[in-house]
Amino acid sequence: MAHNDAYHWPPELLDLLIELVPRLNRSKEGVLGFLRGAGVSEDLLAPHRLQLAADKSAISKYKIVRAVLSRINEQGDAALGVRREILKRAIEFEDFSTLWPDDRLPAQGLQASVRRLVNVKDSFTRMSQAHDEERAARIKARTSELERLARRKARFQALRDRLNDLFNEDDPRKRGTALEGVLNDLFATEGILIRESFTLRSEEGHPVEQIDGALEVDGSAYLVEIKWWGEPVEINAMSRHLVRVYGRSEVRALFISASGFTGPAIKESERALNQRVIVLGELRELVLLLERQGDVAAWLREKVRFAQLERRPLALLGSDF
Repeated sequence: MAHNDAYHWPPELLDLLIELVPRLNRSKEGVLGFLRGAGVSEDLLAPHRLQLAADKSAISKYKIVRAVLSRINEQGDAALGVRREILKRAIEFEDFSTLWPDDRLPAQGLQASVRRLVNVKDSFTRMSQAHDEERAARIKARTSELERLARRKARFQALRDRLNDLFNEDDPRKRGTALEGVLNDLFATEGILIRESFTLRSEEGHPVEQIDGALEVDGSAYLVEIKWWGEPVEINAMSRHLVRVYGRSEVRALFISASGFTGPAIKESERALNQRVIVLGELRELVLLLERQGDVAAWLREKVRFAQLERRPLALLGSDF
């Protein structure tokens, strides 16, 4: 049966070795020694030794080599090391002066043919291995991406559940604090750098400013204010947040409200766009993002674009991210 895979010699290589190995040895005993030295088991060689002991003329070097090499080629993976050693010895043979004169040139030609065939086969093997490695890398990357998406989906589901629970919270303070935690975790899930709520104090230790949080996207820092009131956020709350932003160089403003904004608060934000990037967001936008597992960073980038180019600090988004 013909074989042509990594665990067998292809027929053309087997035929070349059957012609080459006998020429590399002057005697039949030399052939057996060559094969034994390459690791061929004595079980395969013993019948030929007995035959030579009984009648040397009954079998030729070529018949011995053909019988032995055919047998080890049929053994597949089990004889891989032996086949490699035979091939190595045949290719690396150098002292052709020790051969019978009539065998020297044919042996050199056969050896060159074996080398060419091995080089071609190795090239295809390397290409096949490279293809297999590339395919394995793609599968690994795809598997890794699917696992990442599954983890992201689970995190978004957990955040959505936490957010839904807040609608049953009657205490405004607890509800606001919990909302800060949900949004902080949402931003963190998307790899956005965040700093959770903190208080600035005077040298005497008295609180000066209470900051709901800060985050960074694309190298720009945002001071975050979050409100969950029963009424829309009015101009006084907006002005206080803008004062905090003005007190920090290059910092942008992100104000998120669960109850919308009054007209004057929006107008104040529009005027502030002359000095800073001001972004207003409503909680329903983030609820929609959570439901659709949207890209929060892309959502914020698009809102910044509306604020900068169209002077619209409040552009309700969410369905496309």
